[in-house]
Amino acid sequence: MTTYDDANIFAKILRGELPSHKIYEDDKTIAIMDIMPRADGHCLVIPKAASRNMLDIATDDLNAVMATVQKVAHAVIKAFDADGITIQQFNESAGGQVVFHTHVHVVPRHEGVKMRPPATDMADQDDLADWAEKLRAVLNC
Repeated sequence: MTTYDDANIFAKILRGELPSHKIYEDDKTIAIMDIMPRADGHCLVIPKAASRNMLDIATDDLNAVMATVQKVAHAVIKAFDADGITIQQFNESAGGQVVFHTHVHVVPRHEGVKMRPPATDMADQDDLADWAEKLRAVLNC
């Protein structure tokens, strides 16, 4: 396993160097819209502390991430009238990880609707802003 690279896109978002559509924040985590969503409302939960993935994240940070994942999952189901939710987390290149800062995908699902292929199209910024507003309204942020 390689060491953490603080030049990754999520580290830059956390430092305010890159924009994002934030939907939730607490002292240990943030949740943002995924810019290449596999479904409308697809978002990411990210720890504020530096870690590559599940293999090196501190237990307290992992617990905080999972608590936020659960909170965001409930909000996604309500905001997007979803029938279910897909939670995904990838570790290292062989495991499908592309950005090497721990993150968890929260994807709303509807019966009979397939997810879009991964990392195919960037979403329209207006759509991301609208989806983020829907989620913030449910989360009361």
